Amino acid sequence: MPAVHYVALGDSYSSGVGAGDYISSSGNCERSYDAYPEQWADANSPASFVSVACSGAATADVLSSQVSALSSSTTLVSITIGGTDAGFSTVMETCVLAWTSICLSAVSAAEAFVADELPARLDTTLQTIRADAPAAKIVVLGYPDLYDLSKSSSCIGLSTKDRTALDQGAGDLDSALATAAAANNDTFVDVRGQFAGHEICDSGSWLNSVDIFAISSSYHPTASGQELGYLPAFAAAAR
Repeated sequence: MPAVHYVALGDSYSSGVGAGDYISSSGNCERSYDAYPEQWADANSPASFVSVACSGAATADVLSSQVSALSSSTTLVSITIGGTDAGFSTVMETCVLAWTSICLSAVSAAEAFVADELPARLDTTLQTIRADAPAAKIVVLGYPDLYDLSKSSSCIGLSTKDRTALDQGAGDLDSALATAAAANNDTFVDVRGQFAGHEICDSGSWLNSVDIFAISSSYHPTASGQELGYLPAFAAAAR
């Protein structure tokens, strides 16, 4: 089997925010030893591995400070991206702290951005990755549904209306990512099926529920979400 040279790019879902066990040298990027790129590398012993995924990264950050990790010898790339561009962390905070009407308008604004402006950013990002790593398999991973809406009525916290809107927003983001990956001949991995039954409101949730004292990790995968949600989905695509 040819040697694998793996580079992990992207945002907090790839760095492992919310999973704990952070690598001290990663600083504010909050890369976790339990993040799916680290776990895949541990299990598969690639010839080389580097993760430059970083909490809060948007497409502009990938272009300015992450693609430099790529080279003509890179054979495998993973990325989660787009949530920061769409302002999803601000939207989620708004939905946690404000009335439903304000939450819904925040989600609508993010959805409009995903429809109108994000596609060009994703195309530029994927084209740049391809130019810098021409021989690589590029795996674009999506975002899970946040809530199991079938359990919402018995689940304290946000209204079902808010939760439905947030799931719809994540779905729109996944659709944009799938379209961009297909247009650039890259591989899109939809993790929603993997997380089904393990969303917020499920007893065995793999996502951190809302914590106003730890807003940054809210809505992010737990260590279990990285290991049992993202890792198998990525491993299947990386073969």
